[in-house]
Amino acid sequence: MNDLRVFTGNAHPELAHAVCQHLGIPLGLMEVFQFSNENIFVRILENVRSGDIFIVQPICSPVNQNLVELLIILDAFRRASADRITAVVPYFSYGRTDKKDQPRVPITARLVADLITVAGAHRVLTMDLHAGQIQGFFNIPVDELTAMYAISGYFRRKRLSDVVVVATDVGISKKARDFATLMEAPLAIMEKRRDATTAGVEAFNLIGDVKDKQAITFDDEVDTGASLVQAAVALEREGADGIYSCCTHPVFSGPAPGRISDSPIKELVVTDTIPVSHEKKVDKLTVLPIAPLLGEAISRIHTGRSVGELFQRTNKNGNEVAGKPT
Repeated sequence: MNDLRVFTGNAHPELAHAVCQHLGIPLGLMEVFQFSNENIFVRILENVRSGDIFIVQPICSPVNQNLVELLIILDAFRRASADRITAVVPYFSYGRTDKKDQPRVPITARLVADLITVAGAHRVLTMDLHAGQIQGFFNIPVDELTAMYAISGYFRRKRLSDVVVVATDVGISKKARDFATLMEAPLAIMEKRRDATTAGVEAFNLIGDVKDKQAITFDDEVDTGASLVQAAVALEREGADGIYSCCTHPVFSGPAPGRISDSPIKELVVTDTIPVSHEKKVDKLTVLPIAPLLGEAISRIHTGRSVGELFQRTNKNGNEVAGKPT
């Protein structure tokens, strides 16, 4: 792997270091900082000509700063004659703006995809996009990983009895169904109606039976936590015996940590696609590492092997073997 290099911006350096530790290589040397006028400066401190470059940079808070940082880093490597540049974006922000659901609004997810491509990326490696069609917004290859197997493995090891998986809205129901299959549990769906102006949730309707069951809510991300907590309250009202939650991306904006702490949720399981600061680490939170999964995917891309094989079910019971967390 002499020509494999991993670099990082300022979005999540801890994740990049963990990926390099998994790969057994040092993190690439690069300066990324802001001048006093808030202009971002990037300088690569080693020769990367003809290298296979992977840049770890989730588009997390501060979102716009980290996005522009990623674009400038990509441009720097393109101008430094790197042979192939892969943008490793574990969390793809602006993913919710994936369609025109109101008059005269942008499709920002498509715009961000175009920016990443024009800046110099040859391919993208990401995790659990908010909507599957975002892959089609790119004109370059996109490998989408999922944390579903790691999270389901964690819950299986807890040996909860009489489990039901609850999709937090209709849009996530397909992925929630796959998660329920891994958990060997039935699926319930929480139908929520949002106010088009405020984006606040107006009402919840539950499709399915949760009475006297251990309910696990499933979603791709938790932002302010309002919808998650309201769903948990609704499940408690419907007679769920215990309420657990999981998601891939812990955005945790504003009052989210406090809301989660005060909610009937027993445990919220997330991954570290986004750094979770100390003040956001509530007692109910469990953070699963995704560096081994990213590292294995990077190794497979570099050596030309299949990334999809990470998630193939290979035994007679349909349980995941390849890529299964230990």
